[in-house]
Amino acid sequence: MASQNLKHRPRDDPTAPSTTTTTTTKNRKAQKLAMAKRGVRSLAIAIAIPFILAALSSYASCTAATAIVPKAFWRPPVWAIHLASISTSCLMGLSAWLVWAEGGFHSQATTLPLFLAQFLLGLFWGPLVFRLGATRVGLVVCIILLAALFACSRSSRRVNPIAGNLMKLCLAWVSFLAVFNYTLV
Repeated sequence: MASQNLKHRPRDDPTAPSTTTTTTTKNRKAQKLAMAKRGVRSLAIAIAIPFILAALSSYASCTAATAIVPKAFWRPPVWAIHLASISTSCLMGLSAWLVWAEGGFHSQATTLPLFLAQFLLGLFWGPLVFRLGATRVGLVVCIILLAALFACSRSSRRVNPIAGNLMKLCLAWVSFLAVFNYTLV
């Protein structure tokens, strides 16, 4: 007879409103919002760091650039070279973020070193060629940069195809830089 005195709990009754489902839904929305904020913050960092470092590299190589680059009809002005280098650095930051968001730096062991290698080589190319006038060394750096960028593109394409496609623009730019640097030698 003890079973006659028992009452059902509201969570056992499917027709009764549940307070736990509304709090769970609110918690999920709050978690998604927090994840979105972290994602936007990490994306901003992933683009801002390459932008700042590429801008500093362009500034460091800008002072003596006009004396080294002779005028020709197909050669862009030095400011356009620096602007395109800064833009491709930002694209590489976006590509790195896309690969990182997919967990690619952990699954592909070579991806992160390739990203860092191509990024550092890209930063050093401008000051080598424009500031120091070392066009032969700059050509070697540019060829190594092209190879590292190609390997990085293949490695990241396995993780995120969009990141690999963004790197094609960077590959085109570095190919142009290699031809440009070859004419300076």
